[in-house]
Amino acid sequence: MSSNTATANAEKSRRRFKAMGWSILLIFACAIILPATSYLIPTETAQAQVVDDKNQRANFWRAVREGGSGYSSVKGPETGVFIQNGGQNWRQLRNGPISTYGGWALILAVLGCIGFYLVRGKIKIDAEISGRKVQRWETWERFMHWFTAAGFVVLAITGLSMLFGRLVLIPVLGPEGFSLWANMSINVHNVVGPFFSIGVLAMFLFWAKNNLFNAVDMKWFSSGGGIIGSAHPSAGKLNGGEKVWFWVVILVGLIAVCGSGFALIGWLAQLGIGDETRATMQFMHKVHAIGAILWIVMFFGHAYIGTVGTEGALEGMATGKVSAEWAKQHHDLWYDEVKDKAVQDEPAAAGPGVSQPSTSTT
Repeated sequence: MSSNTATANAEKSRRRFKAMGWSILLIFACAIILPATSYLIPTETAQAQVVDDKNQRANFWRAVREGGSGYSSVKGPETGVFIQNGGQNWRQLRNGPISTYGGWALILAVLGCIGFYLVRGKIKIDAEISGRKVQRWETWERFMHWFTAAGFVVLAITGLSMLFGRLVLIPVLGPEGFSLWANMSINVHNVVGPFFSIGVLAMFLFWAKNNLFNAVDMKWFSSGGGIIGSAHPSAGKLNGGEKVWFWVVILVGLIAVCGSGFALIGWLAQLGIGDETRATMQFMHKVHAIGAILWIVMFFGHAYIGTVGTEGALEGMATGKVSAEWAKQHHDLWYDEVKDKAVQDEPAAAGPGVSQPSTSTT
């Protein structure tokens, strides 16, 4: 290769690099200068633009939340609407007042039970226990109760995980762990819910006749129900407090919570009851969340009174029988009806010199 050819090639390379350098500088200059040309707009126009477009992001979301219809290739109700305004309102309500006030209601309910126990203590059976028992609940009734109670606990845990998980569980489980738990929770919730509803419905069908209020219940309420004070007001098989809990389970639980749950999984729409529009789903979700929180708050009181709060109360639903002394103290009118059927508990094997208790049923 001659020296002239080498010089020519070197010159071409130099010109290419020079052109490339100027091109880069020009692109860089345009990136800086062109956005600044907005300052060359006359003052009045610039001021108008600042007023009209003060916050482009806010203006954009304001426009899409107007609910205007467009085109969508997906078929179904409301698919032509890009962003439904009600959805944003629902999200703010769910993550705001429902989560905030609902969370505090649950915390205060637990603290209330603890505080009441520290002040009032366990309600003891006044009389000496004789060992005589009366049948309070049949086996099938206890199965119905515990079947429903177990479902309630599972649904409460999974439901609260979905409502409060981002705030409470993500810091503990991490995003990946919470994602796995949330996915499992919603599937378990949707499967257990219908079976749980069967249990609640069975309670209504078999126990409603025993939970109608009467004059005795009004006196029971006015006397503090044996919870406030030391008196033990008269009551039938179910006292006024138990009847209130029963109707909370039916009205709030079965109708509001279970009913809205069936709407959310689409079963009511399939039966021709209501629809599956976004507005309907948002309303049903609010009913479901608020009703469930109220139900759980009331459940804490029911569980407290039926376990650590009252001596001998759990025995009835655990074994089906209660002591005659407990029945006479808390449900005297019912005890008068069944006392002739009281039986002596089978005693444990006695040691030498220990006499066997009497088996009298009187």
